[in-house]
Amino acid sequence: MRIEQLQYVAAVTQYGSLRRASEHLHISQPALSESLTKLEKELGVTLLDRRRSGTRISATGRELLQHIVEVLDAAERLRAAAGDQTAAVRVMRIGTVNAGTSTLLLPAIQAFQQRFPGVSVEVRNLQHAEIHRDLLEGTLDIGIINLLGGDDVSPELAGIELLQGSPVAVLSCDHPLVEQAEVTVDDLRAERFVAMRSGYLMYRFAHRLFGAQLPASWHSTDGAEMGKVMVADGLGVTVLPDYSVAGDPLERVGLITTRPIAGDRTVVRLSLQHRRQRVIPDAVAALIAEFQLRAQQLRSERAGRDEDLGRTAQVG
Repeated sequence: MRIEQLQYVAAVTQYGSLRRASEHLHISQPALSESLTKLEKELGVTLLDRRRSGTRISATGRELLQHIVEVLDAAERLRAAAGDQTAAVRVMRIGTVNAGTSTLLLPAIQAFQQRFPGVSVEVRNLQHAEIHRDLLEGTLDIGIINLLGGDDVSPELAGIELLQGSPVAVLSCDHPLVEQAEVTVDDLRAERFVAMRSGYLMYRFAHRLFGAQLPASWHSTDGAEMGKVMVADGLGVTVLPDYSVAGDPLERVGLITTRPIAGDRTVVRLSLQHRRQRVIPDAVAALIAEFQLRAQQLRSERAGRDEDLGRTAQVG
């Protein structure tokens, strides 16, 4: 067994096919396949499921993936201790549904990179089910998702609540509904509505909010970021968690704003998820800590704003 064979397994797991892994590793596909076959024979297990649609890690491979990652991390630490500056270079992969991007995700990555300058960060915009699958298969290190009350976390994953908020109506700043302190479901139903595509939590929430009577004009898009852009350009209104809009660049420059939805008491949670592991790699643990620290700062800032509003209301 050689370290590079374990790296090959990790690469095929990450890139989803022998072809893409061989391109990334700069070796021929036949040589990669032969090396992995030898490893499987040595271990007496099938690590990869080879199909026409692509090569994915097998159930047995998934069970062994944690051990493979631990060996690779140990090898990196050994090389780093011996003075090999390239040993610490790796890729951290984050899957996100585009929630809290500007106020949480990007600041956490920025702080992480100051501590781990040799680690690259890859951010993938995915749906909840895709994040769940890729975390289990080991092609993601961290997932950032939205949850509604009653949503469960897979027992194979660890979940950390980062933020808690409420769905709000997102409007362009020159929209007539901005004049109201809150908007009703009927107000939203009468507008051109920008919905998240099926597979996103806010798609599920919108159908719960409107029931059988959906808005007559219904657009859809992938993820909150494009939804906010569409609202800013006057293509309609949408609903998103308040923490997805607060501090967003479009809000800061006065292109979009939010209003509470009258009568709605839904709670939305922003959750960080990762695989349950006996030993979490140092870089993963550090990035998780940065997310938690930034989330704590945002919660404190929000509590301060709420306290200021309360004092203003008492004075008024």
